Parts: sequence; C-alpha cells; structure tokens
Amino acid sequence: MRFPCVTINLKKIEHNAEKLVKWCSERQIEVMAVTKGICGLDKVVRTFIKGGAKKLGDSRIENIVSLKQAGISIPIYLLRIPMLSEVEDVVRWADGSLNSEVKAIEALSAAAKTLGKKHKVILMVEAGDLREGVMPENVLDTVSEIIKLSNIEFEGIGTNLGCYGGVKASYDNMKLLVDLATDIEQTFGIEVKTISGGNSSTLMLLKQGGLPKGITQFRLGEGILLGNDPSTSRPLPDTYQDAILLKAEVIEVKTKPSYPIGEIGLDAFGNKPVFEDKGLMRRAIVALGKQDCRIEGLTPVDKSIDILGASSDHLLLDVTKNNDIKVGSIVEFNLSYGALLGLMTSKYVKKYII
Repeated sequence: MRFPCVTINLKKIEHNAEKLVKWCSERQIEVMAVTKGICGLDKVVRTFIKGGAKKLGDSRIENIVSLKQAGISIPIYLLRIPMLSEVEDVVRWADGSLNSEVKAIEALSAAAKTLGKKHKVILMVEAGDLREGVMPENVLDTVSEIIKLSNIEFEGIGTNLGCYGGVKASYDNMKLLVDLATDIEQTFGIEVKTISGGNSSTLMLLKQGGLPKGITQFRLGEGILLGNDPSTSRPLPDTYQDAILLKAEVIEVKTKPSYPIGEIGLDAFGNKPVFEDKGLMRRAIVALGKQDCRIEGLTPVDKSIDILGASSDHLLLDVTKNNDIKVGSIVEFNLSYGALLGLMTSKYVKKYII
C-alpha cells in the first residue's frame, strides 16, 4: 500500500445505500446517487446500484462519459448546469440534466435534434440557498418556454439546499416545490414526473416526518459515502461514518516549540497565521498537504492526536499525548465531504477499494 491513500469499503457503502434507499422508498422517493464524491469510480458506483439507487448524478461530464463507457446502464444526469460549450457531449452521454437557463436548454434541444435524441430536463428552482435556480415567481414562464422545445422532455423541478448558503431543508421550502409542481400541472396539463427535493441534508427532515407529501426524489452523495447529515455534520442513524478513510505516513517526529520563532508574516497561502504558545510539543509531520485536500475536513481517528495546520505538502500534528507515533507510522483520518472531494481528485493520493 502506498501513501497517502484513501481506502473505500464497499460493504459499508452498500450498507449505507441500502439504509437510505429504504428510508426513501417507504415514502415513495427514488434515490439518485451522486457519484462526484468518488469521481465516478465505477466499482463504487456499482455498489450504489447494488444498494438500490435507481439513477445516478454527477457534476462533471467526464465522469459520466467514463461511467457510460464502463457499461453503467441506469440513467445518469448532469447535476451542474450545462455549459453551452459542452451541450453536445451532455446530450450524447447524459440521459438528462439539471437546468436553470432557457438559453442552455435551447442549446440542448438543438444538439439533441442533431443527434436524433430527446434530452430530459429538471428545472431547478431557487428555494433560498442562493445557488442555482429560477425564482419561484418565474417558474411558470420558464416552463412555458421549455415545453415548446421539440427535443426536450420536461421531467420536473428540483432545488438545491445547504451547498452554498447553508439553508436547511424545511417543510416550507419543500412545500414550495410541491405547490409549484401542482401549478405547472394545472396550467399546462402536463405531468410533473419528478420533484427533486434536494440532497443528503434533507434526509433527517424525512426521517423526522417533516417532509410534505409529493417529493419524489432525493440526490444523495455524502449520506451514502460518509453517513453524515451535511446540515449538522452529525451521523445519520444506522450508517457507517468510516466507509472511506484517509491514511497518511509520518515523515518527521520532533519536540519543538509550539510558537514560531521570529517575526510572523504571511504564510504560503497569503494568510497571517495565529498561534497559541503551549510550550514544548511533540510534533509529527505526515506527507499530505493543502494541495491534496481541505485540511479543515480531516479528523484523526486516534483522539489523542490533534491537527495543528498544514502547508501545501505537509500536515502538522500534535502527538504529545501519543508516544507510539514514530517515523513510518500510519495515521488514519475521518473525512468531511469537502476533504473527500479533494482527496479523490488529487492524483497524488492513491485509492484502494477494500
């Protein structure tokens, strides 16, 4: 095994998928498993499917292409609003996409006509998080434009919460979607097949019975991979939080002062660091840094170890309470979703499936 590395336990991920799919299916909600957190790694994606996911979603067309080429046959949707420069690839490889711009949907329709295909569209609605989405008062006008396009299938509406503004899913913002779907059906005489009520941060609302009737889909990534509720960073009941771990190797152990010696200026990332003087400290360095992931999203599995900080290639640890740590030791870390994204994207971090 080479380090640093990420280990991915397929049995634990399958367990998480099965649990969350069961929660959702009890309320007639389908699960679109989000594959971007593992960069579309097909062996892990097949575990999502084995766990009951009926659709897949990814933000990068490159991952969708690789999954299709690997023989994944269930529908895959592009989650990020398509760029005009990529619409042909989106139509060619993705079964559908999430959208908020009529101009992009018109381009998708034109590309679909050229390719002799129909492309499914879920219209994203702004429900307060202030990322992507049409303002609620503009939804009917937008739908009227979409349904005119010959090679577009209007599948439904959705929203995103928690990813930018941190807005939590609630009865009110979920009911907004359900009511808009009713308005669309009554105005245009069409069926709104999908009401995509957000991501893993909506799961506890469902579990606690606060979700209004009518939501038909959740897009789940972090919940399956890490067993976390993104809105609170708390574990989801009956799921594993250690299905994916980071392992890094210790390259230095020294006793040093805890406060830098000399005048403090800006660090390598343009920030002025702040330190607390705790006297002499036994410090370890592992071969991993900010170039590889979001350091703030790492938590040592061993509670006697504390993270001090990092540069681009070095992660500094306080191991004063752990005399077993030495050069060559392997330190394990639990991950936030942000840390996972960086680690999976970094070519310098090995990936092992167990």
